[in-house]
Amino acid sequence: RDRATKGRRRPAAARALIGLGVASALANGPAKLVFRRDRPPTHGIPPLRRLSRDLTTFSFPSGHAASAAAFATGVALDAPGAAVPVAALAAAVAFSRVYVGVHYPGDVAAGILLGIGAGLLTTKVMPRRPWVPARASPASAWAPALPEGEGLTVVVNARSGPGNHSDLLAVLRADLPRAEVVEVGPADDMAAALTTAASTSRVLGIAGGDGSINAAAQVALARGMPLAVFPAGTLNHFAADLGLVGAGDSVQAVREGSAVAVDLGRADGISAVFDRFSRIFVNTASLGGYPDMVAVRERFERRIGKWPAMMIALCWVLRHEPPFDVEIDAEPRRVWLIFVGNGVYRPDGFAPTYRNRLDESLLDLRIVDASASLARLRLVGAVLTGRLGRSRVYEQRTVERVLISSRAPGPLPFACDGEVTEGVERIVITPSGARLIVYRPRRPGDGDGAAPEPGVRRPLARTFSRRGAEAG
Repeated sequence: RDRATKGRRRPAAARALIGLGVASALANGPAKLVFRRDRPPTHGIPPLRRLSRDLTTFSFPSGHAASAAAFATGVALDAPGAAVPVAALAAAVAFSRVYVGVHYPGDVAAGILLGIGAGLLTTKVMPRRPWVPARASPASAWAPALPEGEGLTVVVNARSGPGNHSDLLAVLRADLPRAEVVEVGPADDMAAALTTAASTSRVLGIAGGDGSINAAAQVALARGMPLAVFPAGTLNHFAADLGLVGAGDSVQAVREGSAVAVDLGRADGISAVFDRFSRIFVNTASLGGYPDMVAVRERFERRIGKWPAMMIALCWVLRHEPPFDVEIDAEPRRVWLIFVGNGVYRPDGFAPTYRNRLDESLLDLRIVDASASLARLRLVGAVLTGRLGRSRVYEQRTVERVLISSRAPGPLPFACDGEVTEGVERIVITPSGARLIVYRPRRPGDGDGAAPEPGVRRPLARTFSRRGAEAG
C-alpha cells in the first residue's frame, strides 16, 4: 500500500491544486460577497500576534482555511500516506487565522467545510482509481509454482518506461535466481526474443509496458502457456488492473503458482493494403484520433494526473484531427474518436481508467460524434461540467461485437494497447473467446470457480447496455 501511495503522489498533487483553486475562488469571491461579514476587532490581540497591516476584505468564510483544507482533501483522496503531514499543515494554517485575529472561529470552520467540499468535488471531473485490483477467475491449475524461477524466462524491454531497469534486474536475480533473463535493446527484435523465450520455457515473463505485454500475450496465448508480468513501463495500465504494484508482487505470485484467467479482446479485419490481419489486445483498441490523444495525454499524465492531461489531449485532437466517415454495425457515422475497451471500463465518460473485472467477456464501446452542430464546443463543455453522459456528441455502450468499416477514401488509423498498427479498411472487434493465464498474488476478490485451460473458447456473456446512445 505504501508503494502504491508513492506512485499516486503526482496525481494527488494535481487533484489538490484543482481543489485549492476551486475553494479559493468560491471563498474569496461569491461567498464573501454574499455574507459580507466584517473582520473581528484587533485591539485585544497582542502586538506580537497581529499582522503588520489590517485586512480590508470580508471575514466569512476564511479563504486560507478553505484553500488549505481543499489541498489536504485532494491529497488524502489519492495518497493517504502523504495526507497526514499535509493535514497537519492545513490545520496549522486554519488555527493561525484565529490566532492572529483576522478571523472568527466560525469563519475558519466554514472555510474548512468549504475546502473539504471542493476537494471532494474534484472526483466528479477527476475520477479516482480504486485501491482494490480488478476481480478475475483463478487459474492456479495452469500456472506452476516456481520457487526459484526454474522454467521461467523473462524478456526485459530495455526501451520501456524510464529505461533504467537495474532495480528490476536485481530483484529477479536475487529472488528468482534460476530464471533466465533476456534484455532486448533498441536494435533487437522483440517478437523474435519472445518466440525464442517461449520455446525454451514453461512460463514466459515480460518486463515492459502495455505494448510489450501485448506482444508477449500473443505469444503466450498461441503456445498455451502462462504469462508473468513485471511492471516496467511508464503507466502500466494492465499491471495496475491486476494489482501488481512492482516486481515483488510478480515474484511472489510466480513462487506460489498463483494466477488468474483474464479476457483478451480480438480485432480481425482487412488492412489498408487489403491483407487480412488479426490482433489481440489486453486493454484497448481504438480508431481515428484516439491513438494521438493517448500520446498527448501520456506526455502530461505523470506530472498533472490523468484527467487534466486528458482534457489537454482531447482539446488537441479536436483542434488538429479531422473527423472521419465510418459505418458502425452498418450505420453510417461521422466521428472523431472510437474507443473499444477489453471489458467494462470505469468511470463513464471519455477518461476510461480502470476495470472492476477482467473476465466479463464484454467490450466497452465509446464514440465521439462529429455530425452535431458545434460538436467541439459541446463536447468540451460536457466534459468540464461532468455532463458527458447526457451529451448528444458522446455515445457509450457495452457490446459483444462491433463491426467498423471505412467510408472514406483512405484507411482508418488503428491502435492496439496504444501501439499504432497499419491502417484498416474494415475491422470486427470481439472478445477473443480464450483467456490468458497471468500470474498475480491471490486477492480476496478473486472468484472460486475453475478457469478454463489457456486457449479454450467459452460462451460469451449476454449483451447489455449501460447507457443509451441517444441519451438526453
